[in-house]
Amino acid sequence: MSILMVNDRYDFNSFKETLGVTDGNLASHLKYLENKIYITYEKTFESRKPKTTYSATQEGKIAFKKHLKAIEELLN
Repeated sequence: MSILMVNDRYDFNSFKETLGVTDGNLASHLKYLENKIYITYEKTFESRKPKTTYSATQEGKIAFKKHLKAIEELLN
């Protein structure tokens, strides 16, 4: 979510490279966030290759900010 808070869109391969995770691990995390309606996705083709791009929803942004606030409160 932190990546999507500072980027309007982020694609699957960029997530994988940035986070250093496997396809399956990333896919399951993204699916969880999608089921919570924290992210949306768009599938397109780029040079005949499929490309999936993700965006944070308004609900996802609110939930993430609440999460950060809870962490800050724990640390204080």
